[in-house]
Amino acid sequence: MRSWTEWPKLLRSVDPATGLAPVPPSTPVLADQSVRAIHRRAVWVLAAAQVAGGLGIGAAISVGSLLALDISGSEVLAGGGSTAIVLGAALLALPLAAVAARSGRRRSLSLGWGLAAVGAAVVVLAAIVGSYLLLILGMLLAGSGNAASLQSRYAATDLALPANRGRDLSLVVWSTTLGTVLGPNLSEPGRVVAEVLNIPPLVGPFVFCAVGMALAAVLILSLMRPDPLLLSQQLETDQAMIRVAAADSPGPVSDVPTATVWSIVWHVPLARLGMSAIVLSHAVMVAIMTMTPVHLSQHGATLTIVGLTISLHIAGMFAFSPLFGWLADKRGRLVTIAVGQLLLASAALTAGTSGDSESQLMVGLFLLGLGWSAGLVAGSTLLAESVPSHVRTRVQGTSDLVMNLAGAAGGALSGVALAQIGFGGLNAVAAALILPTLLFSVRAVGRPG
Repeated sequence: MRSWTEWPKLLRSVDPATGLAPVPPSTPVLADQSVRAIHRRAVWVLAAAQVAGGLGIGAAISVGSLLALDISGSEVLAGGGSTAIVLGAALLALPLAAVAARSGRRRSLSLGWGLAAVGAAVVVLAAIVGSYLLLILGMLLAGSGNAASLQSRYAATDLALPANRGRDLSLVVWSTTLGTVLGPNLSEPGRVVAEVLNIPPLVGPFVFCAVGMALAAVLILSLMRPDPLLLSQQLETDQAMIRVAAADSPGPVSDVPTATVWSIVWHVPLARLGMSAIVLSHAVMVAIMTMTPVHLSQHGATLTIVGLTISLHIAGMFAFSPLFGWLADKRGRLVTIAVGQLLLASAALTAGTSGDSESQLMVGLFLLGLGWSAGLVAGSTLLAESVPSHVRTRVQGTSDLVMNLAGAAGGALSGVALAQIGFGGLNAVAAALILPTLLFSVRAVGRPG
């Protein structure tokens, strides 16, 4: 950022019609091609980190509930492992967003992935000593990887052009595919690793989890230079300060209370719709997905079938995200959100009526992933562009906080629901959560976006 001594020279040539002054050649504002190159580099670094970190997330998802069931011996507590991951992501969403606002995406995301690697190591220790509480602690820390993965999608929009914002966000989401699809299929290699290390078989995949998340932290920390968020803030601040100084009016607020963030989201219909799509699509997905491995094991499915089912689900979550990014850019965010809600409803119907049919359940979980992807991509894009820039990072962190709290609640209650009303009843209750988003969509019809 330029010093205050430079502003009087700039303001002498302010155009009174536009409130803008010419910007010296040394500023990045004029280097549009350079900014685009920095943006492309940031997206590729984010994508590489998502592949490595996604490997850890996929491994944790596939055996988290089974490991919790094995250690606790309780069906009700089986959802505790996956729930702790989601809850950990929620608890760390705002702190990581605060680090990003203060020090940039590079430090925030590398910190998130690093904490997740430590958490995976704690899970391994918990399995060795047979401690459920230590397992939950490790899963909470491992949830930091989810928080970092989610906030990476917003990092892809920091320098993105408005017309390509959905595409760029979806590309980072898509890059998670390779790691998260391979992760659930690491049960057998994990067993081999567990034998070599003389640790319980189910905890073997968490060794891969720790390595993948540590690698993601190293990639972000070493390669994401310059920081896209800090550069974006500098460019916006430079232009805003010229306008403000020319108009002799106060500048944008750098920080706002949490109550104000909520007020802004609630009173901006498109922001409210975007957050609803993100939060409730995630709650539906987590509630159904968490208990799917348990439901399959109750019907005699092997770990191979469990891994394949979760892999198909994760493929639906990430592999087709560029399609939804394209749809959001070309046909609108509202249309894409509505498509997502219909996919979630279809998923709940298919999975909930599958009984002991493994193939039908696989189809249901694949549809569930597609619905989540559409809601996340379109909702995140809509939210990022519908709130003022000076509160955007806070709103993004708050969105991820609520998203993961909703997912944690869905995961925690899914075990109780499975025990009380069965897998079909669980799907029916989860499907009802799409109704608020559909209502907000109807109210937002006719608005831009």
